[in-house]
Amino acid sequence: MANDNQLRGSKGWVTYRPELKVLDCTIRDGGLMNNHQFDEKFVTAVYQACNEAGIDYMEVGYKADKKVFSTTKFGPWKFCAEDDLRKMVGEQKGGTKISVMADADRTNYHSDILPRDKSVIDLVRVATYVNQIPAAIDMIKDAHDKGYETTVNLMAVSTVQDWELDDALDALAQSPVGTLYLVDSFGSLYSEQIDALMQKYLKIAKSVGKEVGIHTHNNLQLAYSNTIEAIILGANRVDASLAGLGRGSGNCQMELLLSFLHNPKFRLRPVLQCIQEHVEPLREKLRWGFGIPYLITGYLNQHPRAAMEFMEGENHRDIVKFFDSVMEEE
Repeated sequence: MANDNQLRGSKGWVTYRPELKVLDCTIRDGGLMNNHQFDEKFVTAVYQACNEAGIDYMEVGYKADKKVFSTTKFGPWKFCAEDDLRKMVGEQKGGTKISVMADADRTNYHSDILPRDKSVIDLVRVATYVNQIPAAIDMIKDAHDKGYETTVNLMAVSTVQDWELDDALDALAQSPVGTLYLVDSFGSLYSEQIDALMQKYLKIAKSVGKEVGIHTHNNLQLAYSNTIEAIILGANRVDASLAGLGRGSGNCQMELLLSFLHNPKFRLRPVLQCIQEHVEPLREKLRWGFGIPYLITGYLNQHPRAAMEFMEGENHRDIVKFFDSVMEEE
């Protein structure tokens, strides 16, 4: 019987690009729906699925400053202590590399991010807004000097003026960061905007030998198509999550992405099994994924926090009420 890597037509190989790397952000982005309180069994199951599926990186959570965020309100994956990471990895680390995200101005990176040879972490992803670029560059340099791979996620670019974005990208390109990530924070970007932004990112990144990545949200049901568009244009670092589990409307779905890539190293079955046994049972409680309240905030180019709060309530199906409430604030 043919395995899932053989069930492809000959034309499908046109999407195969060996230099493209996939990062799973299920636990990190999904943690924004439950204050990072996934239990150890769930996190370990996702890690095992990533290893078995051949996924390149798994982003476990944040390296948040405990002086800023309460350890009673937030679960362990908000802080990604080394001991917790080692429990997840087990006695022998698999082929999937471990990633954490560090927010500019909200991470005590000098002490909480250990030297690379003392950690199971492989990749540090710095998340920043344009007004935090100097702090982000210091964090990138710190992680790079400690021996980590690095990326930078420049957030909320849909709200940024062109000149601000140009200045930010120019400054980040001169840092030792390995990848510049185009992030559709509010799930508000259409393909034309993805095209224009990717061309900008690629021009700057390629001139200094860096890669470009893509991280999307599904408010307008464009996370998958926008990810494909970015890949076609040249993005070699791609984010996705199991069943799209992520903040609000969720992310590009891993099962869709792997089906598109046609890279023989990826296996779909472990992803589907983890979704069936571990991810989907959480859907009713966490209520992530496309929903009209998330559509409305994406359409308005707003952070989804209002939609998330509304979806947690008992009247989450009263979509007209939500529409009226946010339009009154416009």
